[in-house]
Amino acid sequence: MPHLFNCLILSALFPVLALGGCSESSSTAGNELVDLRGARYCEVVAVIVDGGFSADVYGTQGLSDCPLSQWDALDPVAIQEELGALTVLMNGPRFWLIDAVKSFSEPGEPRFFGELEMRKIATVQLEPGDVSQAPYTERSVVRDTEFVFLAGSEVYELIAPGGKVYVMQSYAHIVDDALNEAALRALGESLALPEGWVYRTRVVDEDYVVVDQDGIATVVQDELQNTYQLAGAEE
Repeated sequence: MPHLFNCLILSALFPVLALGGCSESSSTAGNELVDLRGARYCEVVAVIVDGGFSADVYGTQGLSDCPLSQWDALDPVAIQEELGALTVLMNGPRFWLIDAVKSFSEPGEPRFFGELEMRKIATVQLEPGDVSQAPYTERSVVRDTEFVFLAGSEVYELIAPGGKVYVMQSYAHIVDDALNEAALRALGESLALPEGWVYRTRVVDEDYVVVDQDGIATVVQDELQNTYQLAGAEE
């Protein structure tokens, strides 16, 4: 499994931390990770107060597909005490919907929580008001990545009033552990979308590349904590 230790994946940052994920079926080419769609991953997010709010993000990216027995055995209270954190967010399991990603940031050294190996992949300074998870609210995420949906892939998008388009990058088992990709096609029928928002499913006829803007990605979550990144605007 040597390629697993070379995955250069940077997680989205608290409170929408849904960009990691690396499985044994994945492969790398330089700093590109491919064959990602459906890969499972998990993250532990520790909020620290030290002259201000910050979030340390630990993930299974590049180490495993987050075995559920190991994930379920974790005790967030024990992790909170171990890290001296204000609070700990158990962010997972999650599943990629992108096909490939390029990243230009190195992850940290591996460590264990219980039997689950993780590593620190980000630390972010937060404003007090950022410690929330209100759905359909934009968050700015510092990362240097390119997400790719290959031609022929089905994508799931939110369109906000004014035409901003956000594409789902991962779905979560945090709120609904029965959710699967097949259910995403009709997910808009059950979401409590704000007035004027639209959920759309489509198949892309050419590679769909989603990039950050000057190192900042804009992301939102729905009420199931599925995560979407701003991809552009309707013309």
